[in-house]
Amino acid sequence: MKHADVRALEAVSDLIENLRRRSDLVEKKLGIFYTKGRALLHFHKDPAGLFADLREGGEWQRFPVNDLDECTRLLAAVDRTLAEASRRRT
Repeated sequence: MKHADVRALEAVSDLIENLRRRSDLVEKKLGIFYTKGRALLHFHKDPAGLFADLREGGEWQRFPVNDLDECTRLLAAVDRTLAEASRRRT
């Protein structure tokens, strides 16, 4: 499945801006985020809507991001994932 294009990502521009504020994330291409050189998060568009794939514990988890509540759930999952990675490094 192809990553979401610029037009699809415009619908979640506030979410992407919020992700960019996390110092542990690096956006290598629009909507594709890495941490410590490893892919962590990207977006897909399909007939059911827009989704984010987040690597949690080595496995990709899919999160719908079509409304504010769904975006909030994704941000919480990103923060948990980053916090867990930080704890493993210490």
